[in-house]
Amino acid sequence: MNYNVRGENIEVTPAIREYVERKIGKLERYFSDTSNADAHVNLKVNNSTSKVEVTIPMPNLVLRAEEANADMYAAIDLIVDKLERQIRKHKTKVNRKFRATAGTAELFSTIEESGTVAVEDEEDNELEVVRNKRFDLKPMDSEEAILQMNMLGHSFFVYTDTETNATNVVYRRRDGRYGLIETK
Repeated sequence: MNYNVRGENIEVTPAIREYVERKIGKLERYFSDTSNADAHVNLKVNNSTSKVEVTIPMPNLVLRAEEANADMYAAIDLIVDKLERQIRKHKTKVNRKFRATAGTAELFSTIEESGTVAVEDEEDNELEVVRNKRFDLKPMDSEEAILQMNMLGHSFFVYTDTETNATNVVYRRRDGRYGLIETK
């Protein structure tokens, strides 16, 4: 796995880099080939709080977690636990859904460098576009899209429907349930 460790208001020392690589390297056991995988790690220090963000883009999934703690090393430990829970939860749901098909093993057998749909939710009070993102829309059904949205911690998710090949949006409603916007 390739690591991109960046620090804001902190110098990334060899000890911190080694700790991050060793801890996040534990996630490699869930996949058979991680030679082309990238792990993006951002370390931020504000006042006495350390914030760690980890993003690992994969073909059918984006693993992302963030954690804030007074101790940088504790935050890294907590974030690895979060990512492991996300992987186990996703594998369980995928295995249940595709139990009859042979394609289940392929979802977690390789990690390649590619883009997946991950829409960042930005709260803007103005009508000014401050960030622009482009993504390859992966074909999936609404259940997979809701799972991806929940894994990313976002309130909506854009995807291409496998049956209709149309671009759709799933979103979390205020009552906690989910909505679906279909295009023609």
